[in-house]
Amino acid sequence: MENQSLGSKNVLEAHGISKQVSSPEGSLTILSDVSFNIQEGETVAVVGPSGAGKSTLLALLAGLDLPTTGHVVLNGANLSELDEDGRARVRAESVGFVFQSFHLVPSLNALENVMLPFELAGGENARAASHAIIDQVGLTDRWRHYPAQLSGGEKQRVAIARAFAMEPAVLFADEPTGNLDSRTGANIMELMFELNQNSATTLVLVTHDLSLAERCDRILSLDAGLLVSDSSEAA
Repeated sequence: MENQSLGSKNVLEAHGISKQVSSPEGSLTILSDVSFNIQEGETVAVVGPSGAGKSTLLALLAGLDLPTTGHVVLNGANLSELDEDGRARVRAESVGFVFQSFHLVPSLNALENVMLPFELAGGENARAASHAIIDQVGLTDRWRHYPAQLSGGEKQRVAIARAFAMEPAVLFADEPTGNLDSRTGANIMELMFELNQNSATTLVLVTHDLSLAERCDRILSLDAGLLVSDSSEAA
């Protein structure tokens, strides 16, 4: 993918983050002393084998969990210095999520799912803004449909619309094409890259698809909890 005009501001900083959890065998290290910075506007892929710590890293970067040691700075906020409510506020203001399993609210139609972040933030004109982004993701004729009435690709388009609705500083995508066939997955990624280019959003993408990773500006490779390569250092 062609490099965008990147800003010099770091929107994400990982400072020596490690994560240990308890197990029947004792303490288990999932991540060990991982450090890097991500600038605003970058597209960054996180790759590695199963169990390498990719989803754990994403959770720490987004403030869904806290590291055992080290700290994360997200859009200027040191997440380790905030309580759970404080981290939730930073996420609401700065973060969008797209997951493999969509995470749509089944009792809400497509438009209402996209409106959720606007309403949670107390924003005005939620319906008009949500209609606009529903149009952008190609679901103009499907906004009244509920998740059960949508295909997997359509559900992921709704999830992407919801994630981009508040123009987040960072969009975290965890295997966003994992439940889709290859053609639908390719279309979904085209949409994500297009929306990313048209906004100031930074994209952090966990994927097992190396061809997809290579379209990003940068690749972070994890193995057994260690950051084993960062393509920006080799550039």
